[in-house]
Amino acid sequence: MTDGRIVLLTTTERVAPGLLSWAAWEALRGADRVLCRDPDHPQLPYLAAADVTVETGAPEVTDAAALVAACAGGRTVVVLAADEGERPLTDGLAALAGSGRTASLPELELLPGSYDLPGARLLDLVRVMDRIRAVCPWASVRTSEDLARYGLEEMYELIEAIEAGDRTELREELGDVLLQVVFHARIARDDPEEPFDIDDVAAGIVAKLIHRHPHVFGEERAETAEDVKALWLRTKAAEKHRASVTDGVPLGQPGLALAAKLAARARAAHLDVPLPGPETGFGYRLLALAAEAEAAGTDPETALRAAARTYRDAIRAAERRATS
Repeated sequence: MTDGRIVLLTTTERVAPGLLSWAAWEALRGADRVLCRDPDHPQLPYLAAADVTVETGAPEVTDAAALVAACAGGRTVVVLAADEGERPLTDGLAALAGSGRTASLPELELLPGSYDLPGARLLDLVRVMDRIRAVCPWASVRTSEDLARYGLEEMYELIEAIEAGDRTELREELGDVLLQVVFHARIARDDPEEPFDIDDVAAGIVAKLIHRHPHVFGEERAETAEDVKALWLRTKAAEKHRASVTDGVPLGQPGLALAAKLAARARAAHLDVPLPGPETGFGYRLLALAAEAEAAGTDPETALRAAARTYRDAIRAAERRATS
């Protein structure tokens, strides 16, 4: 048997205050009383603007027995949960239910008033990074130049996790790479002459993705992955006003990757550029091998790393045999 109704209304701080579900607004407007333990709850100004009276000092908001009594006679009480939840209150209600001392308990409903959207935890990362940048003696004085080498290290660790097939490591390394992006963007916000922030970074990449996928967001057609790649290159070339297919290829990347990228650009542009012969030295021979691998659909850097790992294992096996 139940007497009245308790609605525990939860919200998320990752959604703008006031954006509540229709069910939440119906519960708030139809309640006999609305209680909230936190007098600074971000939803309170919006509830006041909607003429919903919220009691923040009532004893029932922390006293389970008093809350049950407030529901007598079929009354409905909504408790607007604080961000950290209402564990003492719910524990008290559970204890009352298990004690058998209360003959009639109210119906208890957990009602989510707002939900995290996909990507909402990125807001947590931005907020945490803001706090660290403001307070941490090390992070507060870093520059993008200071962090450059860490970004390179994190990318190599990400590649290693991908090639090892380690899903746990992959998730962690993706987080480390994401941290680099957010950290650099937070540093950029402090620039006195040309500031930008993480929203500017996100807006830029969104605009770029839409522009470079006219087959998804426009009228272009692309039936195969090769069609998409060709369309991407044409769009990018027009966008960058490049005079050469080699423009934009970073020369500082590892040698095999650089050679493969140049060969791919030449092949995509249908340029007949002869490769060096085997007599022209080690560098040119490696260049030819990289171009051959790229044409066959193999990334030479990945292939070489796989071969190197196998060779490392063979070395370790030889060491074990030598000491056995």
